[in-house]
Amino acid sequence: MKHIVLALALSVALPALAQAQTLDQRIAARLGEAPVGTRFGLVVVDPDGREIVAINPDGRFIPASNTKIYTTAAAFANLPDINQPDTTGGATVRLEGNDVVLTGWGDARMSSADDCATDCLATLADAIAAKTKHVRNIIGDDTAFPDQRWSPGMSWNNIPSSSGTGISALTLDDNELKLTIAPAKDGEAARIDLWPYFTIDNQAKTVPGDKTELGWDRDPNGKQLRVTGTIGADAKPRTWKLGIDDPADYAAWRLKVLLEARGVKVKGTVSARHRPLKPEDDPEYRAKNGTSLVQLAAAAPVLARITPPPVAEDLKHINKVSQNLHAELTLRRVATLQGSGSIADGVAKVEKMLVAAGVPRTGWDFSDGSGMSSYNRVSPRGSVGLLRWIAGQPWGAQFRETLPVGGIDGTLARRFKGTPLEGKVFAKTGTLNATNALAGYFTAASGKTYTFAFYANDVPGDVSATKYMDDVLNLVAAAN
Repeated sequence: MKHIVLALALSVALPALAQAQTLDQRIAARLGEAPVGTRFGLVVVDPDGREIVAINPDGRFIPASNTKIYTTAAAFANLPDINQPDTTGGATVRLEGNDVVLTGWGDARMSSADDCATDCLATLADAIAAKTKHVRNIIGDDTAFPDQRWSPGMSWNNIPSSSGTGISALTLDDNELKLTIAPAKDGEAARIDLWPYFTIDNQAKTVPGDKTELGWDRDPNGKQLRVTGTIGADAKPRTWKLGIDDPADYAAWRLKVLLEARGVKVKGTVSARHRPLKPEDDPEYRAKNGTSLVQLAAAAPVLARITPPPVAEDLKHINKVSQNLHAELTLRRVATLQGSGSIADGVAKVEKMLVAAGVPRTGWDFSDGSGMSSYNRVSPRGSVGLLRWIAGQPWGAQFRETLPVGGIDGTLARRFKGTPLEGKVFAKTGTLNATNALAGYFTAASGKTYTFAFYANDVPGDVSATKYMDDVLNLVAAAN
């Protein structure tokens, strides 16, 4: 009922406002209600390419996860066979004497969960167990990409969380560990459930009642997790996802656990094999100059290989839920086509796409593929130019299907509910400190499709500006 009332209120109020004010005046009035100091940029373009709204159109804004529009578009434009099973990205295992080498080739979705059905580490463990019951060392090899686990400009305090987990060509379980803290008896230490990849310094206590104030932290590249605070004896368990700093090491550790469960004796150690950031620092990579990582993955001699689902499925997952790790891996996979797999080589491929789209060089700067970097910049006009170019590509309709739908799914599931734009706005969100973003397409009252890019930066107190942005888009849609 609340949604219906809101929709009726908008349908009555907007025409009345239209008689008294121009669209520009109504937009300015609504944005003027945002916290003082908020810097907005908005461009809305009609189906003929005419700008009907332009607020600071060439200003440079932190895009947050709007960056994923650029990354996933570059994947659509460059990666081959994205709608077919991923025959080159899946992890492999081979034996080097008595050592097991687990190698990643950029797939983002390998799982070690008990209920895994596809893209499973267990498949590789089964192949090894069928070959031998005695191995020495287990090595996680992520040299397909350079060792560049965090992007320039990402806040260091995100590293322990799932938002800032390390990036690696050898990725398992989203490079996350599940932490659950539950109450024990009053006065006792809280109960902690966590796979023993990390050691735990448990300082959390159980107290009477249901009030809970828990905290946890871990030093970058450290494996000791500190848990502090209190949890009420009557409180429900609390759960978090923790980031992993060395995913190749973690994947090798999990493979050891799976092998031992299959009766394979592991006599040696678990370790990781990395490649220096600069290709010229690595003679082995330099010797392969001119050969793409796609070709290397296909030609590698292996005991077993996993074939993940199509990359296109992951591109949809990236944009719908704003998955940072998968976006970063996508940028690096684009970078391996004729490059080293580095962030810089990925950005170079994005630049080529933007040149083709006619986006001026002043309209963007990127330091990552997910939007976690505060160094990234875009202009509203540049983003709209890219989105209109995307719409004209053979894969444009498929790209649009990756975007969240207002009031329906993804990161827009709770926005635009009960407004005229419910189910009619298809756009990528973005949220970072003092930053909100939204860019994509919407269907106006006329039934025509408009392209837009909307940014709010420097929001005082990190208060969300999304309600002002959503109201403005409804104003524009109702007037066109």
